[in-house]
Amino acid sequence: MLTAIRISLKQDKDSEGDVSHFGALATSLAATIGTGNIIGVATAIAMGGPGAVFWCFLTGILGIATKYGEGLLAVKYRVKTANGEILGGPMYALEKGLGMKWLAVLFCIFTAFAAFGIGNAVQAQAISDIFVRYNASSDPGTCRIVVGLVMAAIVASVIFGGLKKITKICSFMVPIMAGCYILGCIFILCVNHAYLWESLSWILREAFSIKAGVGGATGFAIMTTMRYGIARGLFSNEAGLGSAPIIAAAAKSKNSVRQALVLSSGVFWDSVVICTMTGLVIVSSILAYDHIEVSSSGVLTQLAFNEIPYVGTHILSLGIITFAFSTILGWCYCGEKAVEYLGGKRMVKPYRGLWVIVTILGSTAGLSLVWNLSDIMNAFMAVPNLIAVLLLSGIIWKETKYYLWENHLDETDNK
Repeated sequence: MLTAIRISLKQDKDSEGDVSHFGALATSLAATIGTGNIIGVATAIAMGGPGAVFWCFLTGILGIATKYGEGLLAVKYRVKTANGEILGGPMYALEKGLGMKWLAVLFCIFTAFAAFGIGNAVQAQAISDIFVRYNASSDPGTCRIVVGLVMAAIVASVIFGGLKKITKICSFMVPIMAGCYILGCIFILCVNHAYLWESLSWILREAFSIKAGVGGATGFAIMTTMRYGIARGLFSNEAGLGSAPIIAAAAKSKNSVRQALVLSSGVFWDSVVICTMTGLVIVSSILAYDHIEVSSSGVLTQLAFNEIPYVGTHILSLGIITFAFSTILGWCYCGEKAVEYLGGKRMVKPYRGLWVIVTILGSTAGLSLVWNLSDIMNAFMAVPNLIAVLLLSGIIWKETKYYLWENHLDETDNK
Protein backbone atom coordinates (compact mmCIF):
# COMPACT_ATOMS: atom_id res chain seq x y z
CA MET A 1 0.00 0.00 0.00
CA LEU A 2 2.91 2.36 0.73
CA THR A 3 4.24 1.69 -2.79
CA ALA A 4 0.82 2.54 -4.24
CA ILE A 5 0.66 5.82 -2.32
CA ARG A 6 4.19 6.72 -3.44
CA ILE A 7 3.37 6.10 -7.11
CA SER A 8 0.12 8.08 -6.88
CA LEU A 9 2.12 11.20 -6.00
CA LYS A 10 4.51 10.81 -8.96
CA GLN A 11 3.98 11.61 -12.63
CA ASP A 12 4.91 9.33 -15.51
CA LYS A 13 5.34 12.34 -17.82
CA ASP A 14 6.56 10.51 -20.92
CA SER A 15 3.84 7.83 -20.81
CA GLU A 16 0.63 7.68 -22.79
CA GLY A 17 -2.45 9.02 -21.05
CA ASP A 18 -4.55 12.11 -20.50
CA VAL A 19 -4.18 12.78 -16.75
CA SER A 20 -1.67 12.14 -13.95
CA HIS A 21 -1.72 9.23 -11.49
CA PHE A 22 -3.02 11.53 -8.78
CA GLY A 23 -5.59 13.10 -11.09
CA ALA A 24 -6.96 9.69 -12.02
CA LEU A 25 -6.97 8.59 -8.37
CA ALA A 26 -8.70 11.79 -7.24
CA THR A 27 -11.37 11.44 -9.94
CA SER A 28 -11.81 7.77 -9.10
CA LEU A 29 -12.14 8.63 -5.40
CA ALA A 30 -14.55 11.42 -6.32
CA ALA A 31 -16.74 8.81 -7.99
CA THR A 32 -16.50 6.37 -5.06
CA ILE A 33 -16.37 8.61 -1.96
CA GLY A 34 -19.98 9.69 -1.79
CA THR A 35 -23.14 9.16 0.21
CA GLY A 36 -22.22 5.48 0.60
CA ASN A 37 -19.54 6.52 3.08
CA ILE A 38 -21.94 8.53 5.25
CA ILE A 39 -25.59 7.77 4.61
CA GLY A 40 -24.86 4.27 3.26
CA VAL A 41 -22.95 3.15 6.37
CA ALA A 42 -25.66 4.62 8.62
CA THR A 43 -28.35 2.81 6.63
CA ALA A 44 -26.39 -0.46 6.84
CA ILE A 45 -26.17 -0.18 10.63
CA ALA A 46 -29.84 0.78 10.96
CA MET A 47 -31.00 -2.13 8.78
CA GLY A 48 -28.40 -4.78 9.62
CA GLY A 49 -27.17 -3.76 13.06
CA PRO A 50 -23.65 -2.76 14.20
CA GLY A 51 -22.25 -5.99 12.70
CA ALA A 52 -22.73 -4.46 9.26
CA VAL A 53 -19.63 -2.33 9.93
CA PHE A 54 -17.53 -5.52 9.96
CA TRP A 55 -18.87 -6.55 6.55
CA CYS A 56 -18.27 -3.06 5.15
CA PHE A 57 -14.66 -3.33 6.35
CA LEU A 58 -14.21 -6.88 4.99
CA THR A 59 -15.69 -5.86 1.65
CA GLY A 60 -13.09 -3.09 1.51
CA ILE A 61 -10.18 -5.43 2.25
CA LEU A 62 -11.29 -7.90 -0.43
CA GLY A 63 -12.07 -5.00 -2.74
CA ILE A 64 -8.42 -3.91 -2.81
CA ALA A 65 -7.49 -7.07 -4.74
CA THR A 66 -10.49 -6.73 -7.05
CA LYS A 67 -9.71 -3.09 -7.82
CA TYR A 68 -6.10 -4.02 -8.54
CA GLY A 69 -7.11 -6.67 -11.05
CA GLU A 70 -9.67 -4.60 -12.92
CA GLY A 71 -7.36 -1.58 -12.95
CA LEU A 72 -4.51 -3.63 -14.44
CA LEU A 73 -6.74 -4.92 -17.23
CA ALA A 74 -8.08 -1.43 -17.98
CA VAL A 75 -4.57 -0.10 -18.66
CA LYS A 76 -3.37 -3.29 -20.38
CA TYR A 77 -6.14 -3.20 -22.99
CA ARG A 78 -6.70 0.54 -23.37
CA VAL A 79 -6.74 2.09 -26.83
CA LYS A 80 -5.86 5.43 -28.40
CA THR A 81 -8.43 7.15 -30.61
CA ALA A 82 -7.69 9.01 -33.84
CA ASN A 83 -7.59 12.33 -31.94
CA GLY A 84 -5.13 10.97 -29.37
CA GLU A 85 -7.58 10.35 -26.52
CA ILE A 86 -6.96 7.29 -24.32
CA LEU A 87 -9.94 5.00 -23.67
CA GLY A 88 -10.14 1.90 -21.52
CA GLY A 89 -12.15 -0.10 -19.04
CA PRO A 90 -13.83 -3.50 -18.75
CA MET A 91 -15.44 -3.16 -22.19
CA TYR A 92 -12.03 -3.09 -23.89
CA ALA A 93 -10.73 -5.95 -21.73
CA LEU A 94 -13.78 -8.01 -22.71
CA GLU A 95 -13.42 -7.16 -26.41
CA LYS A 96 -9.64 -7.26 -26.88
CA GLY A 97 -8.68 -9.72 -24.16
CA LEU A 98 -11.53 -12.22 -24.50
CA GLY A 99 -13.12 -11.45 -27.86
CA MET A 100 -16.51 -10.99 -26.13
CA LYS A 101 -17.71 -7.79 -27.74
CA TRP A 102 -21.33 -8.72 -27.02
CA LEU A 103 -20.57 -8.82 -23.30
CA ALA A 104 -18.68 -5.55 -23.60
CA VAL A 105 -21.81 -4.00 -25.12
CA LEU A 106 -23.92 -5.32 -22.25
CA PHE A 107 -21.49 -3.90 -19.71
CA CYS A 108 -21.69 -0.48 -21.33
CA ILE A 109 -25.49 -0.55 -21.40
CA PHE A 110 -25.61 -1.46 -17.71
CA THR A 111 -22.99 1.19 -16.87
CA ALA A 112 -24.76 3.96 -18.77
CA PHE A 113 -28.00 3.32 -16.86
CA ALA A 114 -26.43 2.47 -13.49
CA ALA A 115 -24.55 5.76 -13.49
CA PHE A 116 -27.82 7.68 -13.29
CA GLY A 117 -28.65 5.94 -10.01
CA ILE A 118 -25.45 5.32 -8.04
CA GLY A 119 -23.61 8.30 -9.50
CA ASN A 120 -26.32 10.91 -9.88
CA ALA A 121 -29.83 10.52 -8.42
CA VAL A 122 -28.69 9.19 -5.01
CA GLN A 123 -26.08 11.93 -4.70
CA ALA A 124 -28.40 14.73 -5.87
CA GLN A 125 -31.02 13.66 -3.38
CA ALA A 126 -28.51 13.65 -0.52
CA ILE A 127 -27.54 17.23 -1.35
CA SER A 128 -31.15 18.42 -1.57
CA ASP A 129 -31.93 16.72 1.77
CA ILE A 130 -29.23 18.84 3.42
CA PHE A 131 -30.67 22.09 2.13
CA VAL A 132 -34.23 21.08 3.07
CA ARG A 133 -33.05 20.57 6.67
CA TYR A 134 -31.27 23.93 6.68
CA ASN A 135 -34.38 25.66 5.31
CA ALA A 136 -37.00 23.96 7.44
CA SER A 137 -39.31 26.98 7.28
CA SER A 138 -39.57 26.91 3.47
CA ASP A 139 -41.61 24.55 1.31
CA PRO A 140 -39.58 21.30 0.88
CA GLY A 141 -40.75 20.76 -2.70
CA THR A 142 -39.77 24.25 -3.80
CA CYS A 143 -36.45 23.99 -1.99
CA ARG A 144 -35.61 20.71 -3.73
CA ILE A 145 -36.42 22.15 -7.16
CA VAL A 146 -34.28 25.25 -6.57
CA VAL A 147 -31.37 23.15 -5.27
CA GLY A 148 -31.72 20.78 -8.24
CA LEU A 149 -31.61 23.65 -10.75
CA VAL A 150 -28.60 25.33 -9.15
CA MET A 151 -26.77 22.03 -8.83
CA ALA A 152 -27.54 21.12 -12.44
CA ALA A 153 -26.12 24.43 -13.64
CA ILE A 154 -22.87 23.89 -11.73
CA VAL A 155 -22.59 20.27 -12.89
CA ALA A 156 -23.13 21.30 -16.51
CA SER A 157 -20.40 23.96 -16.30
CA VAL A 158 -17.92 21.26 -15.24
CA ILE A 159 -18.84 18.13 -17.22
CA PHE A 160 -19.04 19.92 -20.56
CA GLY A 161 -15.37 20.82 -20.04
CA GLY A 162 -14.37 17.15 -20.36
CA LEU A 163 -12.11 14.88 -18.30
CA LYS A 164 -9.34 17.40 -17.66
CA LYS A 165 -11.74 19.91 -16.10
CA ILE A 166 -13.41 17.17 -14.05
CA THR A 167 -9.98 15.96 -12.89
CA LYS A 168 -8.87 19.49 -11.99
CA ILE A 169 -11.95 20.08 -9.81
CA CYS A 170 -11.74 16.64 -8.19
CA SER A 171 -8.01 16.92 -7.47
CA PHE A 172 -8.77 20.09 -5.53
CA MET A 173 -11.93 18.91 -3.76
CA VAL A 174 -11.12 15.32 -2.76
CA PRO A 175 -8.15 15.90 -0.40
CA ILE A 176 -9.90 18.81 1.34
CA MET A 177 -13.29 17.15 1.75
CA ALA A 178 -11.84 13.83 2.91
CA GLY A 179 -9.44 15.55 5.30
CA CYS A 180 -12.13 17.65 6.96
CA TYR A 181 -14.45 14.66 7.35
CA ILE A 182 -11.71 12.44 8.81
CA LEU A 183 -10.75 15.16 11.31
CA GLY A 184 -14.40 15.35 12.40
CA CYS A 185 -14.49 11.57 12.88
CA ILE A 186 -11.24 11.63 14.85
CA PHE A 187 -12.64 14.32 17.15
CA ILE A 188 -15.77 12.25 17.90
CA LEU A 189 -13.72 9.09 18.46
CA CYS A 190 -11.49 10.98 20.91
CA VAL A 191 -14.57 12.18 22.80
CA ASN A 192 -16.02 8.64 22.76
CA HIS A 193 -12.69 6.94 23.51
CA ALA A 194 -14.09 5.21 26.59
CA TYR A 195 -16.54 3.30 24.37
CA LEU A 196 -14.20 2.27 21.54
CA TRP A 197 -13.31 -1.20 22.87
CA GLU A 198 -16.95 -1.91 23.66
CA SER A 199 -17.87 -0.69 20.15
CA LEU A 200 -15.41 -3.08 18.50
CA SER A 201 -16.69 -5.95 20.65
CA TRP A 202 -20.29 -5.14 19.73
CA ILE A 203 -19.49 -4.95 16.01
CA LEU A 204 -17.68 -8.32 15.99
CA ARG A 205 -20.33 -9.97 18.14
CA GLU A 206 -23.18 -8.70 15.95
CA ALA A 207 -21.35 -9.49 12.69
CA PHE A 208 -22.50 -13.09 13.01
CA SER A 209 -25.58 -12.35 15.15
CA ILE A 210 -24.99 -15.16 17.63
CA LYS A 211 -27.99 -14.44 19.82
CA ALA A 212 -30.61 -16.40 21.71
CA GLY A 213 -32.41 -17.16 18.47
CA VAL A 214 -31.88 -20.51 16.82
CA GLY A 215 -32.10 -22.08 13.39
CA GLY A 216 -33.75 -19.95 10.74
CA ALA A 217 -34.00 -16.87 12.96
CA THR A 218 -30.24 -16.78 13.52
CA GLY A 219 -29.55 -17.55 9.87
CA PHE A 220 -31.83 -14.76 8.74
CA ALA A 221 -30.16 -12.33 11.15
CA ILE A 222 -26.73 -13.22 9.77
CA MET A 223 -27.91 -12.83 6.17
CA THR A 224 -29.52 -9.46 6.95
CA THR A 225 -26.34 -8.17 8.59
CA MET A 226 -24.18 -9.39 5.71
CA ARG A 227 -26.60 -8.16 3.05
CA TYR A 228 -26.64 -4.56 4.25
CA GLY A 229 -22.98 -4.49 5.23
CA ILE A 230 -21.76 -5.90 1.92
CA ALA A 231 -24.26 -3.94 -0.20
CA ARG A 232 -23.32 -0.62 1.38
CA GLY A 233 -19.64 -1.55 1.32
CA LEU A 234 -19.79 -2.24 -2.41
CA PHE A 235 -21.86 0.89 -2.95
CA SER A 236 -19.11 2.85 -1.26
CA ASN A 237 -15.90 1.44 -2.79
CA GLU A 238 -17.46 0.10 -6.05
CA ALA A 239 -14.85 -2.66 -6.23
CA GLY A 240 -15.85 -5.11 -8.94
CA LEU A 241 -18.31 -2.78 -10.67
CA GLY A 242 -15.86 -1.72 -13.37
CA SER A 243 -16.49 2.02 -13.08
CA ALA A 244 -13.16 3.15 -11.60
CA PRO A 245 -11.05 1.31 -14.24
CA ILE A 246 -12.65 3.50 -16.92
CA ILE A 247 -11.10 6.51 -15.20
CA ALA A 248 -7.84 4.73 -14.37
CA ALA A 249 -7.29 3.85 -18.04
CA ALA A 250 -6.83 7.54 -18.86
CA ALA A 251 -3.86 7.94 -16.48
CA LYS A 252 -0.30 8.50 -17.67
CA SER A 253 1.33 5.28 -16.53
CA LYS A 254 4.51 3.47 -17.56
CA ASN A 255 2.83 0.09 -17.22
CA SER A 256 -0.40 -1.55 -16.15
CA VAL A 257 0.77 -2.53 -12.67
CA ARG A 258 1.70 0.99 -11.59
CA GLN A 259 -1.79 2.34 -12.21
CA ALA A 260 -3.40 -0.81 -10.82
CA LEU A 261 -1.60 -0.21 -7.52
CA VAL A 262 -2.73 3.41 -7.47
CA LEU A 263 -6.33 2.43 -8.18
CA SER A 264 -6.36 -0.24 -5.46
CA SER A 265 -5.18 2.32 -2.89
CA GLY A 266 -8.45 4.15 -3.45
CA VAL A 267 -10.37 1.29 -1.82
CA PHE A 268 -8.11 1.57 1.21
CA TRP A 269 -8.94 5.26 1.67
CA ASP A 270 -12.60 4.81 0.83
CA SER A 271 -13.69 1.70 2.73
CA VAL A 272 -10.92 0.73 5.12
CA VAL A 273 -10.40 4.28 6.40
CA ILE A 274 -13.49 6.45 5.83
CA CYS A 275 -16.25 3.82 6.05
CA THR A 276 -14.69 2.12 9.07
CA MET A 277 -14.27 5.45 10.85
CA THR A 278 -17.89 6.36 10.08
CA GLY A 279 -19.04 3.02 11.48
CA LEU A 280 -17.00 3.41 14.66
CA VAL A 281 -18.28 6.97 15.12
CA ILE A 282 -21.89 5.79 14.86
CA VAL A 283 -21.57 2.69 17.06
CA SER A 284 -19.56 4.47 19.77
CA SER A 285 -22.08 7.32 19.76
CA ILE A 286 -24.97 4.85 20.15
CA LEU A 287 -23.24 3.53 23.26
CA ALA A 288 -22.31 6.97 24.58
CA TYR A 289 -25.62 8.82 24.12
CA ASP A 290 -29.06 7.55 25.09
CA HIS A 291 -30.89 9.59 22.43
CA ILE A 292 -29.10 7.79 19.56
CA GLU A 293 -30.63 4.42 18.71
CA VAL A 294 -29.73 1.77 16.14
CA SER A 295 -33.17 2.18 14.55
CA SER A 296 -32.57 5.86 13.73
CA SER A 297 -31.96 4.90 10.07
CA GLY A 298 -30.02 7.27 7.77
CA VAL A 299 -29.76 10.04 10.40
CA LEU A 300 -27.36 8.06 12.61
CA THR A 301 -24.29 9.87 11.29
CA GLN A 302 -26.03 13.22 11.70
CA LEU A 303 -26.90 12.47 15.32
CA ALA A 304 -23.29 11.47 16.02
CA PHE A 305 -21.84 14.63 14.45
CA ASN A 306 -24.34 16.77 16.35
CA GLU A 307 -22.25 15.97 19.42
CA ILE A 308 -19.42 18.17 18.08
CA PRO A 309 -20.18 21.59 19.59
CA TYR A 310 -21.15 24.37 17.17
CA VAL A 311 -19.56 22.98 13.99
CA GLY A 312 -20.47 19.28 13.97
CA THR A 313 -23.61 19.58 11.86
CA HIS A 314 -21.89 21.95 9.43
CA ILE A 315 -18.87 19.64 8.99
CA LEU A 316 -21.16 16.71 8.18
CA SER A 317 -23.34 18.76 5.85
CA LEU A 318 -20.33 20.10 3.98
CA GLY A 319 -18.92 16.57 3.79
CA ILE A 320 -22.11 15.15 2.29
CA ILE A 321 -22.45 17.99 -0.21
CA THR A 322 -18.85 17.81 -1.44
CA PHE A 323 -18.73 13.99 -1.41
CA ALA A 324 -21.99 13.77 -3.36
CA PHE A 325 -21.15 16.55 -5.82
CA SER A 326 -17.75 15.10 -6.69
CA THR A 327 -19.39 11.69 -7.19
CA ILE A 328 -21.77 13.21 -9.73
CA LEU A 329 -18.78 14.55 -11.68
CA GLY A 330 -16.74 11.34 -11.57
CA TRP A 331 -19.59 9.04 -12.54
CA CYS A 332 -20.61 11.24 -15.46
CA TYR A 333 -17.27 10.45 -17.10
CA CYS A 334 -17.81 6.71 -16.56
CA GLY A 335 -21.29 6.84 -18.08
CA GLU A 336 -20.30 8.92 -21.08
CA LYS A 337 -17.38 6.61 -21.94
CA ALA A 338 -19.82 3.71 -21.88
CA VAL A 339 -22.17 5.39 -24.38
CA GLU A 340 -19.18 6.49 -26.46
CA TYR A 341 -18.20 2.83 -26.79
CA LEU A 342 -21.76 2.02 -27.89
CA GLY A 343 -22.37 4.85 -30.35
CA GLY A 344 -19.25 6.93 -30.80
CA LYS A 345 -18.34 10.47 -29.79
CA ARG A 346 -21.66 11.85 -31.04
CA MET A 347 -23.41 10.20 -28.07
CA VAL A 348 -21.42 12.07 -25.42
CA LYS A 349 -23.07 15.50 -25.49
CA PRO A 350 -26.66 14.15 -25.45
CA TYR A 351 -25.69 11.92 -22.52
CA ARG A 352 -24.27 14.91 -20.66
CA GLY A 353 -27.51 16.80 -21.30
CA LEU A 354 -29.56 13.91 -19.92
CA TRP A 355 -27.17 13.75 -16.96
CA VAL A 356 -27.97 17.35 -16.07
CA ILE A 357 -31.72 16.62 -16.26
CA VAL A 358 -31.39 13.57 -13.98
CA THR A 359 -29.52 15.74 -11.48
CA ILE A 360 -32.69 17.85 -11.17
CA LEU A 361 -35.00 14.82 -11.04
CA GLY A 362 -32.79 13.09 -8.45
CA SER A 363 -33.36 15.92 -6.01
CA THR A 364 -37.03 14.94 -5.65
CA ALA A 365 -36.88 11.11 -5.99
CA GLY A 366 -37.88 8.64 -3.24
CA LEU A 367 -34.84 7.45 -1.28
CA SER A 368 -35.77 3.77 -0.89
CA LEU A 369 -36.60 3.40 -4.58
CA VAL A 370 -33.33 5.01 -5.67
CA TRP A 371 -31.23 2.87 -3.30
CA ASN A 372 -32.92 -0.37 -4.43
CA LEU A 373 -32.56 0.46 -8.13
CA SER A 374 -28.91 1.37 -7.58
CA ASP A 375 -28.21 -1.98 -5.89
CA ILE A 376 -29.83 -3.84 -8.81
CA MET A 377 -27.94 -1.92 -11.50
CA ASN A 378 -24.67 -2.35 -9.57
CA ALA A 379 -25.15 -6.12 -9.77
CA PHE A 380 -25.79 -5.99 -13.52
CA MET A 381 -22.59 -3.97 -14.01
CA ALA A 382 -20.48 -6.24 -11.87
CA VAL A 383 -21.21 -9.50 -13.70
CA PRO A 384 -19.46 -8.73 -17.05
CA ASN A 385 -16.59 -6.98 -15.28
CA LEU A 386 -15.94 -9.87 -12.88
CA ILE A 387 -16.10 -12.32 -15.79
CA ALA A 388 -13.25 -10.36 -17.40
CA VAL A 389 -11.24 -10.31 -14.16
CA LEU A 390 -11.75 -14.05 -13.65
CA LEU A 391 -11.03 -15.21 -17.19
CA LEU A 392 -8.06 -12.88 -17.59
CA SER A 393 -6.57 -13.69 -14.18
CA GLY A 394 -3.62 -15.31 -15.97
CA ILE A 395 -2.75 -11.97 -17.57
CA ILE A 396 -3.07 -10.25 -14.19
CA TRP A 397 -0.70 -12.81 -12.65
CA LYS A 398 1.80 -12.53 -15.52
CA GLU A 399 1.92 -8.71 -15.43
CA THR A 400 2.17 -8.66 -11.64
CA LYS A 401 4.96 -11.24 -11.62
CA TYR A 402 7.05 -9.31 -14.12
CA TYR A 403 6.55 -5.72 -12.97
CA LEU A 404 6.01 -6.10 -9.22
CA TRP A 405 7.56 -9.36 -8.03
CA GLU A 406 10.58 -9.20 -10.37
CA ASN A 407 11.11 -5.49 -9.63
CA HIS A 408 10.49 -4.03 -13.08
CA LEU A 409 7.92 -1.56 -11.73
CA ASP A 410 9.61 1.52 -13.19
CA GLU A 411 9.97 0.07 -16.68
CA THR A 412 7.88 1.23 -19.58
CA ASP A 413 5.26 -1.24 -20.77
CA ASN A 414 6.33 -2.43 -24.21
CA LYS A 415 5.01 -5.96 -23.90
